[in-house]
Amino acid sequence: MSSKDSTNSTTSITGSMNPIDSMTVLVTGGCGFIGSHLVRLILRERPNWRVINVDKLTYAGNPENIPDVNNATKPSRYQFVQADIVDGQAINALFDSEKIEYVVNLAAETHVDRSLIDSAPFLRTNVEGTRVLLEAATHYGISRFLHVSTDEVYGSLGPTDPPFTEQSPLEPNSPYAASKAAADLLARAYHRSYGLPVLITRCGNNYGPYQFPEKFLPLFITNALDDQSLPLYGDGQNIRDWIHVEDHVRALLQVLEKGIPGEIYNTGAGEEHTNQRMAEWVLDILKKPRSLIQLVKDRPAHDRRYGLNVTKIQNKLGWRPSIPLGEGLGVTVSWYQDHRAWWERIKSGEYSNYYRQWYRDRLAIVPQ
Repeated sequence: MSSKDSTNSTTSITGSMNPIDSMTVLVTGGCGFIGSHLVRLILRERPNWRVINVDKLTYAGNPENIPDVNNATKPSRYQFVQADIVDGQAINALFDSEKIEYVVNLAAETHVDRSLIDSAPFLRTNVEGTRVLLEAATHYGISRFLHVSTDEVYGSLGPTDPPFTEQSPLEPNSPYAASKAAADLLARAYHRSYGLPVLITRCGNNYGPYQFPEKFLPLFITNALDDQSLPLYGDGQNIRDWIHVEDHVRALLQVLEKGIPGEIYNTGAGEEHTNQRMAEWVLDILKKPRSLIQLVKDRPAHDRRYGLNVTKIQNKLGWRPSIPLGEGLGVTVSWYQDHRAWWERIKSGEYSNYYRQWYRDRLAIVPQ
């Protein structure tokens, strides 16, 4: 294991900080939803850090997600590299040419529905891509490798079950979740086998600005803005644990700097709500009729409930969420209202074909 460790950081999550010495961090998937927020946070609050953003720019990777970074950040602090994390030659060349100390792996195929149509891209990026990064990080002796995962690896909770802890068994129910569970285990194996200082986080459902509009909330927000139906799976009573993306990326930074290698940290805000409640909340904010909600055929193996016990990250690292769901959701809805051009370009492109393909056979209303 590298001699560099997390004990040299005294940074808090509030923005008041004693930044560590100059640091180069590689963020994969930095043009995606969560990745772009993390890139902005680091550049804003860690002035001595340099960020290398590696993104393949798939349908969900969008340089427009970080316009303030692309247009205003000094080249000495930010570099964008378009590359596929599965491309070992490109990844090794990057490690060979740059003195990378930290890696945050956010590059992933993440949409459950797409994994049900074709699981191959999920195995390729989420498993093989993670292996390529782990191999390079081990070879070049990086100081910390943060692998960002999901609560979906745990499977589904019953209505009265206690929330998942870091010791809960992995029981994924979708190809997406299975690919992330496999990547988690691979990351753990590289820590145990080669001493790579790996940290793993598992988070609940994120929401906020710049989220690709195939995901639940931005899909419902943008559909509602256009007075289109909100396609709600099954009976609408599936429960998710919601966290604002800004709270999540602050947790990632806290784990990256202060987490103990080899450990897993659940990250959530304790905001468990049914999908129907979230849909109604969006419509109420926009003053749209709840009749826009349309129950559609459920997706296969749809997990009933997610919930996370976050005692560990709170007690060990001092992280806590700061954005209440009501406040964060209102600001998020306003952002989509004010950024029509951003999401209209997306929904009029390749995504429109996917949307028609996926929902074509689901638009028959489920009997009440």
